[in-house]
Amino acid sequence: MNDVLARLGLSDLNPGAWNGAAIADGYDGEITSENPATGEALARVQLATRAQYEAVVKEAERAFREWRMLPAPKRGELVRQMAEAFRAKKEDLGALVSLEVGKIRAEGQGEVQETIDIADYAVGLSRQLYGLSMHSERSSHRMYEQWHPLGLVSVITAFNFPNAVWAWNAMIAAVCGDAVVWKPSLKAPLTAIATHRACEEVLAKNGWSGLFGLVIGRDADVGETMIRDPRFPLVSATGSTRMGRHVGRVVADRLGRSLLELGGNNAIIVEPSADLGLALRGILFGAVGTAGQRCTTTRRLFLHRSIAADFTARLVAAWKQVRIGDPLAEGTLVGPLIDAGAVAGFEHAVAAAVAQGGEVLVGGQRVDRPGHFVQPTIIRARPEMPICKEETFAPILYVFEYSELGEAIAAQNDVAQGLSSAIFTDSFRSAETFLSAAGSDCGIANVNIGTSGAEIGGAFGGEKETGGGREAGSDSWKAYMRRQTCTLNWGRDLPLAQGISFDV
Repeated sequence: MNDVLARLGLSDLNPGAWNGAAIADGYDGEITSENPATGEALARVQLATRAQYEAVVKEAERAFREWRMLPAPKRGELVRQMAEAFRAKKEDLGALVSLEVGKIRAEGQGEVQETIDIADYAVGLSRQLYGLSMHSERSSHRMYEQWHPLGLVSVITAFNFPNAVWAWNAMIAAVCGDAVVWKPSLKAPLTAIATHRACEEVLAKNGWSGLFGLVIGRDADVGETMIRDPRFPLVSATGSTRMGRHVGRVVADRLGRSLLELGGNNAIIVEPSADLGLALRGILFGAVGTAGQRCTTTRRLFLHRSIAADFTARLVAAWKQVRIGDPLAEGTLVGPLIDAGAVAGFEHAVAAAVAQGGEVLVGGQRVDRPGHFVQPTIIRARPEMPICKEETFAPILYVFEYSELGEAIAAQNDVAQGLSSAIFTDSFRSAETFLSAAGSDCGIANVNIGTSGAEIGGAFGGEKETGGGREAGSDSWKAYMRRQTCTLNWGRDLPLAQGISFDV
């Protein structure tokens, strides 16, 4: 453990503010990052003040004024070098993700790979920031649109993806010509520092220190200041719906933009025609991966009545075989929840489900060992139970039965969140119905794969209380730029639009 921290440049006490270099003095207290699998202290991080926040933002402003004029392909070259830096540090960074937030080894390594992938994607994007050419109604005129860097982007991330979600924003923003200031979760500060250092080393080597800033601090000192700061035309925030409502209101009040990635209450529908072995694997990973602490975790399962009894029995048998334990140990499939509060939330949800008429089929208890472990849980339930409409960040799967596909789709959509959804079926009509305008109302809709594991090439995000934001692929890059429509008159007359005559 200590070797991993040392190789990543982390010490027992680490500065929490970086503006091209670590800010050495002026901190207001500290926090200790703990291993959720053991409760042991990993290292301490000093908490930044508003004065340090100001120093980081000012340096980002300075860097942006120059960065925006660098040709986008040259910006892409620096991002390419960042991808190489992450490749070199992948094993250690992945291990740190496992140590700090409890992801199993494969998921920790996979998260860093996702950062590498989005950086590679951004390199190609740096040559594809296309505008449009339009025909003018006026003679001897040319009309087109172009995209310019937006400015400073603030990125607020949650604990469950302490490396990749920042990269989804920062790598794209960088090739778009923006500077980025990052406020990570206080539950995963060490991963943020190590991730930031990897990029800062590349930027410093190329003479661009300060383009990426890092501020680790309390919400009152840093978070509130950041979302209210008009120097950030875009605030990208990942977290709970409650947090997102607040961020959205504050940013909208100053007419800024917000990119919100909030809660998910994701569902899978399984039809009689489905490949049930395929469905079982997709449901298992979707429900227990990251110990249920993904925004795309499968939380609700709709089984057709004709297969419900047998398939539920298969699920319960599979759940009983899931290995819970040290996330870095070979063969572990489920690691710990992030902290004691998450365990309490799990226990509250199980108790509420039982009180509302649900039946625990497997799991439902905390695990008697050091750390914050719980049993992956399946509960037979009814869609109208209030607890089933909430997002509990824990490995709880609610199972329902349905008779007709339309009934299942309506029940799937009858929650406030709208992130990810899936159907397992071999029916072409059912698949197309699910993907139609009358089908899933989520931002992600899958056929014969689960609800988690989105690829970076597509836009990631959801509707309703999930916030409406889109990150990663497709045209998500447009959120980090400003559109400009340009009209050029290359003639000697000045015709006005709509045929208006205005002679002098």
